Amino acid sequence: MAGLEGKTLFITGASRGIGKEIGLRAARDGANVAIAAKTTEPHPKLPGTIHTAAEEIEAGGGKALAIQCDIRFEDQIASAMAHTAETFGGIDILVNNASAISLTGTVETPMKRYDLMHQINARGTYACCQAAHPWLAQAANPHILTLSPPLNMNPRWFGPHVAYTMAKYGMSMCMLGMAEDFREEGIACNCLWPRTVIATAALALLPGIDTKRCRKPEIVSDAAHAILCRDSRSCTGNFFIDEEVLAEDGITDLQGYAVDPSQPLQTDLFLD
Repeated sequence: MAGLEGKTLFITGASRGIGKEIGLRAARDGANVAIAAKTTEPHPKLPGTIHTAAEEIEAGGGKALAIQCDIRFEDQIASAMAHTAETFGGIDILVNNASAISLTGTVETPMKRYDLMHQINARGTYACCQAAHPWLAQAANPHILTLSPPLNMNPRWFGPHVAYTMAKYGMSMCMLGMAEDFREEGIACNCLWPRTVIATAALALLPGIDTKRCRKPEIVSDAAHAILCRDSRSCTGNFFIDEEVLAEDGITDLQGYAVDPSQPLQTDLFLD
C-alpha cells in the first residue's frame, strides 16, 4: 500500500510518548492527526500537551487537530470523533494508545486505581472503537491499531499486577473480537507491542526502569506506520511485535533505536 498522505488518524493519549511519535511518523507522509488527550496545561512531571504535540505534527508536515478528550466519557469521545470527521472529511485510522498503569499487587491496588485502569484501558478502547466505526466503515483502507500485548496466560504476568494485566488484556481482547466482528467491512483490528521497554517520560516514573536499557519510541511508530500502510482486509486479527513487523519489511538493524547500544535491552512485560 501507499503511505498515509491525506489519511486521518485519531490517536488517543497522543500528547506525548508513543502516541505522539505515531502521529509524527504519519505527519511525515502528510497525514491529518487528531490528538485526543486530556492534557491541555503542562503536567508537573510529564512533558507535552495536546497543543505542543499539534505544533510538532504541523512542523513535521502533517495537519493537526488538538482535542481535549477524556476517553472515560463516551460523550467526549463522540464529540471528538465528530469534530475530527467534520474537520478532515472522515476518519481512516484509530490508534488506541491511551493507557493507565499501576504495577501493584492485589492488596496494594486501591479500587480507585483499579477503576481508572479499566475505564481507560479496556473500556476506553471499546468505546473509541464503537464511536469510530461509522467513519471507519466508509474509509478506503480502515485500521484500528491498539497498543496492547499478545494474550499470554502465563501466571507470572498476572500475579505481580493482576489489575493492570486484566486491563491491558482487555484492550487486546477488543481487537481479537472486533477483528471478526468487523471483518466483512474490511476494518483491520490489530495489536502492537514492543519487544523491549520503550523510553518514555511516563515509564521513567516507574521504579525499576533503566532507560539506558530501553529503545526509543520511534521503533514503535515505525512499526505502526508499516502496519497502517497494509491492506486492511488481509491484515487483521494480529498481535504484532514491533521488531518482527520491521523485519518483515527488511529492517533488521535495530541498533539505532537503542537509547544506549552498549547496554543489554530490557524485555517488556507479557513476553516470555
